[in-house]
Amino acid sequence: MKERDNIKKRHIREFIFTVAAIVLATLLFSRIQFRIDLTEDKRYTLSKPTREILRQVDNDLFVQVYLEGDMPIPLKRLRRSVKNILDEFRIASNKKIDYKFINPTDIKDTDQRNALFMSLYNKGLNPINVQVNDGEGGKSTKMIFPGMLVNYDGIEIPVNILKNSWLVSYEDNIRHSIEGLEYEIAQTIATITADSIYKIAFIEGHAELYEAEVADITYNLSKYFTVDRGSIGGVPGILDDYSAIIIADPLIAFNEADKLIIDQYIMNGGKALWIAEEVRVSADTLAQGETLAMYRPLNIEDQLFRYGVRINPEIVQDLECQIIQIAVSTSSEQQQLISTGWVYNPLLVPSIDHPITRNINRVKGEFVNTIDTVGLDPAIKKTILLTTSTNSRTITPPVMIRLSEADDVIDRNSFNRSNIPVAVLLEGVFQSAFKNRMTGTIIDDPSFKAITESKPTKMIVVADGDIIRNDLDYSSGTVTPYPLGQDQYTGEIMGNRDFIVNCVNYLVDDNGLMELRSREIKSRLLNKTKINQERLKWQSINIIGPLAIVLFAGILYNFARRRRYAGITDNQKSGN
Repeated sequence: MKERDNIKKRHIREFIFTVAAIVLATLLFSRIQFRIDLTEDKRYTLSKPTREILRQVDNDLFVQVYLEGDMPIPLKRLRRSVKNILDEFRIASNKKIDYKFINPTDIKDTDQRNALFMSLYNKGLNPINVQVNDGEGGKSTKMIFPGMLVNYDGIEIPVNILKNSWLVSYEDNIRHSIEGLEYEIAQTIATITADSIYKIAFIEGHAELYEAEVADITYNLSKYFTVDRGSIGGVPGILDDYSAIIIADPLIAFNEADKLIIDQYIMNGGKALWIAEEVRVSADTLAQGETLAMYRPLNIEDQLFRYGVRINPEIVQDLECQIIQIAVSTSSEQQQLISTGWVYNPLLVPSIDHPITRNINRVKGEFVNTIDTVGLDPAIKKTILLTTSTNSRTITPPVMIRLSEADDVIDRNSFNRSNIPVAVLLEGVFQSAFKNRMTGTIIDDPSFKAITESKPTKMIVVADGDIIRNDLDYSSGTVTPYPLGQDQYTGEIMGNRDFIVNCVNYLVDDNGLMELRSREIKSRLLNKTKINQERLKWQSINIIGPLAIVLFAGILYNFARRRRYAGITDNQKSGN
């Protein structure tokens, strides 16, 4: 009996010790953040720039995600990825970030629901229509806002998280959206929590696009930067406070003083987005039926050539182009609108290998010129960002362009040029365009000395001035800008806005976030053929397998228990 009492006491002590150890371990590990990402592509591991941004979040940040409720399975997968990454953000920010998923269709009152929809749309969230089960065996159309509102210290920024490119499948759009989640959210958090905001400027004074024509891109850039406009006026240092400048489709040639100021700005490490073309085509005149395309030098040719690039005075024609509507006369002398391809408006192909252009839609161009890279300076890295399609050609001015060309039969064999460069990124150390020149007389300052070699910097040159211009609606009596890149007939949003925003973000980026846009997540889908062929096999394994494991474990436990207590009984008998 004494031995049995000792065994009983020992079991009680072991039980108490085990419970105490579990409680202690639970308390200890609840204070230790320990996570292991076992995925091959590290999809649950935040990058170093993202973690650094999240560590600098001082106050509470709240995210409202409008991706909730009944929706197709791919969107549910996107929702799950959003939740996972927000959980990671919450942990990395020491719980400064909180979030809530909201279903805007839960509101029963139609007027209130529509008011919320309009509010979300006005704030910048883009809705989509999806087919969902209606609970009665049928399907109904439902509006979903796949986006979020990030709130911090009274500031609210919208984030659209669903890529919607018509070039790829629905599944690929979802995958691309998941790949871009960390960048989209981290970039927004970096902007909304920054102590200071970078300044960028649109250059004026050379008949560049006026404010209404760049209203859409200005609004979208203002989410990340302070956006100014102004003339250079030949004033040294006038650009020094700006992180980047944008030269948007100038029509008047630059004077030497303004060229020098831009050159010295670049020599001091400034970034520039050149959007210019060497051929002038009047859209207003073309609307009357025809216009003459003329060579229009801007006096920046020598400057760009020194930096390593040349805009060629030629116009692209491409079989992969925008559809337009033109009026034609019928036999009854009545005019009828028909849809036809307009080869002068190519749908430019983004590079899939660079973070600026990865996973963006085709970019709409209008009377696009071409670009050549020149020089062999090893200090300058040159990357092609946009090209024509594989079925393109060029024409050289002066040339008459007529709307009636849209009716002509196209000789497809003549479109025999492929992937002609249209936009180029230049990175490295540049030589001044004013090297070995007397610069003091240019700006009336004899003591001025030009810097002849730049700090490491970067610039982007785009050979299409219209790529940044939004269309305007005059029908309501006021000038209303259309979204940049929107097709007026189909409503499709091209990649123009994403391209320009990414260009400026890449130029200004000093924390390495843009590299996140190169992240690739591999889809590991089940083999549908094997699913159909081996369905019964795997169903049997999934159902019988767990039961067999539990049964086997129970048998082993009972066997071990019997042996243990059989030994105790034998000891008690021998002791007695």
